Amino acid sequence: MEQKNILVTFPVTDKQKHSLEMYAPGSHFLYRPREEVTTEDVHNANIIIGNVNPSQLVGASKLEWLQLDSAGTNGYLDPGVLPSGTKLTNATGAYGLAISEYMIGVVLELIKKLHYYRDNQNQRLWKDEGHVTSIQDSRTLVVGLGDIGNEFARKMDALGSHVNAVKRRPSDKPEYIEELYLLKDLDKLLPEADIVALCLPGTEQTRHLFNAKRIKLMKESAILLNVGRGTVVDTEALCDALEKGQLYGAALDVTEPEPLPPDHRLWKFRNVVITPHTSGQYHLPETLNKIVRISAENLMRFMNHKELRNEVDFTSGYKK
Repeated sequence: MEQKNILVTFPVTDKQKHSLEMYAPGSHFLYRPREEVTTEDVHNANIIIGNVNPSQLVGASKLEWLQLDSAGTNGYLDPGVLPSGTKLTNATGAYGLAISEYMIGVVLELIKKLHYYRDNQNQRLWKDEGHVTSIQDSRTLVVGLGDIGNEFARKMDALGSHVNAVKRRPSDKPEYIEELYLLKDLDKLLPEADIVALCLPGTEQTRHLFNAKRIKLMKESAILLNVGRGTVVDTEALCDALEKGQLYGAALDVTEPEPLPPDHRLWKFRNVVITPHTSGQYHLPETLNKIVRISAENLMRFMNHKELRNEVDFTSGYKK
């Protein structure tokens, strides 16, 4: 088997290292935290497992395959970043569990006003915040039906919500979704939804998909969730809508800009839950376990000249 220089940039245990190294015997593995990776490390690698700064990839002529530890491919598909012929795969399938549970948590936080009660608790204020709503019999619209969108849809269906979904291409409808639509149908669906969940990657096609016009189509009682990329939502348009009372609330694990500056007006809204892009990452240990399993399987496939799992289409930015 041909020997390779393999750079791994996410944190791994000795057991996880073994699960990678067993598929490339004789290869040289360099384990380096992402923030410590040098351009020289990148340019010496034939294979990179884990994300690196895209700017370090320019001129990496030895690189044959990059396995991302993210589902998103932002920056890696820009012209001149990856050497011609380099294969690119992502970590689709690793984040559904962690992020869908986060989404359930913030939906419950908003509809049960738990964020208001935590604010009151911090002020030692015993105050009834009044009327709440329920997931039972609500209408959920999932925009983007990859691993994360599917897992959230499944959970919302189990809790009694009526779930519809929008995706890019036609496919078979999962049993936990009532109706499956294409992106062209989005505008007619938004006025009916109580919960709109954005699970989209950041591409030119999705940039500001949720602009002032589309946000205005939503119910004043609706909740907007964004766990894909901050660029999907026009932040200023969202702030304008919140100031006018056009939405019940929002939960954002991603924002534009990111990090969100301390003086940004989005921070001021009491009915917005903001987390610093932490619903995924490695906070849930099983997420890292899944990334290692995807990477190990792909390393086995690559070393044996087989088709890779989760290979990215350079034109669309999505998994093929």
